[in-house]
Parts: sequence; C-alpha cells; structure tokens
Amino acid sequence: MSCTTRAARPGETEGTDYYFLTRDAFLAKRDAGEFAEFAEVHGRLYGTLKSEIDRVLREGRHVIMDIDVQGARQIQRAFPTAVTVFVLPPSGEVLLDRLRARKSESPQQLVVRLHSALDELRAVDEYEYVVVNDELEQAVRRVGSILDAEVVSQARVAGLRQSVAALIRHLESEVDQHSKS
Repeated sequence: MSCTTRAARPGETEGTDYYFLTRDAFLAKRDAGEFAEFAEVHGRLYGTLKSEIDRVLREGRHVIMDIDVQGARQIQRAFPTAVTVFVLPPSGEVLLDRLRARKSESPQQLVVRLHSALDELRAVDEYEYVVVNDELEQAVRRVGSILDAEVVSQARVAGLRQSVAALIRHLESEVDQHSKS
C-alpha cells in the first residue's frame, strides 16, 4: 500500500487504498528513510514504505507496485532483480477518456497529467515487459503470466546451480556403475 499527500477520491478509504498523509508527515517519513521509493507527481507526493514491502514479502507474496517511472527507477536501483512491467493504454483517446471518467482532475490538472503521460511513455524502453491494458482482465492475466514465468526463471530458482551440479554428479556415478556391469 502506498502513501500519498493527495485527498482521497470518492470511495477510497485510509489503509485500504492508500495511507493519506499530510505533506509534513510524508516529508518526515521521507527524511527518516522510511520510503523504498517516492516521487512528486502532479504536485502531490507518493511513496511506498519499506515496511509495506517487508510485510508483503514476510507473507510469502509478490510485491506488486503501481508506481510511476520515477519510482520504478528508484526500485530498480534498490532492488536490481525487480521485474518491471510498463502498462500502456491502448490509445491516447482511451487514456484521455479514462482520465476524464475519473472526474477527479480540473482541466488544468488534466493537462498536467497528460504531460506526465508523455514523459512516462518516453521511458517505456527502460522496462522489461510491456502490457497493453485494452481489456482489464486480459491485462491482469498477462501480468500474472509474467510473474509465473519470472518465478521459474534460472536466475530466480534458489540453489539451481548446486542442485543441477549434484544431479549431474549422481547421474555420472550411475552411468559409471552401469557401464562397468
């Protein structure tokens, strides 16, 4: 769960959607080194507490973060093995429609968001994977597939090299024994 200095939108609740903090409280946590990543986006502060990441990992779950490019860069520096997925809208028109449908930004804030979207799109090459969010359930399945594949990638399987080396030694021994018979 992330922290933000923006006001809650209709239907959002403290501790479920975000931790809604005052700017001073956010800055105090930042200065104390409590954030794994943080950024100022559209004039508001957003960040993910290290304690939240630790909590999810202790529960044996994946940490999935919905963060902007600034935050992703910080996470990549802090966690070099982090998997990055850029979620794209299917078109500029759809992005604009989705932002307008939220009814949470003034026309000026909408322009700021669109400028940010342009900047973020220019960073798509920094990500390992790209998922087009044309249909939500399909996009979620695609992200799930990425997670499933990453869990069994050679780089992530704990003790793989030692296990394979032990298996090879065992099979070589078996081959030697059977060759002598």
